[in-house]
Amino acid sequence: MKYLHTMVRISNIDESLRFYCEGLGLQENRRIDNEKGRFTLIFLSAPGDEEAQVELTYNWDPEEYDGGRNFGHLAYRVKDIYALCQHLMDMGYTINRPPRDGHMAFVRSPDNISFELLQEGDSLEPKEPWASMSNTGEW
Repeated sequence: MKYLHTMVRISNIDESLRFYCEGLGLQENRRIDNEKGRFTLIFLSAPGDEEAQVELTYNWDPEEYDGGRNFGHLAYRVKDIYALCQHLMDMGYTINRPPRDGHMAFVRSPDNISFELLQEGDSLEPKEPWASMSNTGEW
């Protein structure tokens, strides 16, 4: 058995790629437009880890997604959790669970998919503004 990918539904390709690629740093590996099925599939991965993919599914006909069609979260190990969280905040995203411990944070995509960010190796030393930042919303 081999893990292939995790699929999440998205409502706007441009907004989602801004979050996943510009924000998180994932790269697009391939894209499939299926006219008969009226959907687009976009496969993303972290650079250097192309086998573990996220499949973004965009249905061409408008559809609203709520928590019932979501799941827990996606998790990524990151080189510098503080730098990535700051980058995401600078892009206008809310860090729902800040990395107060220098190890773990949560952020949500434009389609409300929860992402767990975990510091690679040992936790970073706690520092501001993260150490005293409160949780925001759900994560």
